[in-house]
Amino acid sequence: MSEFTFLFRGRDTNASPEQMQKTMEKWVAWFKDLGAKGHLKEPGHPLELTGKVVKGSQKTIIDGPYAEAKDVVGGFTVVEARDLAHAAELAKACPILEAGGSVEVRPIQKMNM
Repeated sequence: MSEFTFLFRGRDTNASPEQMQKTMEKWVAWFKDLGAKGHLKEPGHPLELTGKVVKGSQKTIIDGPYAEAKDVVGGFTVVEARDLAHAAELAKACPILEAGGSVEVRPIQKMNM
């Protein structure tokens, strides 16, 4: 088994409180299912909409994260799966997909430090 990071992109910022509650219930159910099946390593955290970006050799600091809100990473989770294809299959059940978002599935490279 290997570890993979799910990067969640996109958010429905126009949802009503009732819609947000239903969406949160779907996320909780998905995390519980991943955990029950032994795939959830780290539930991660949602990220705030604000931030800074440090870039280039001049180390310029700009407001961020990015101009295109749909591309902003909204949070992350770490899962354990057999391989990249299996991790991608697990990501198919993510509630963010129902809201037009996406899940970027990335292998975690182990570093010996």
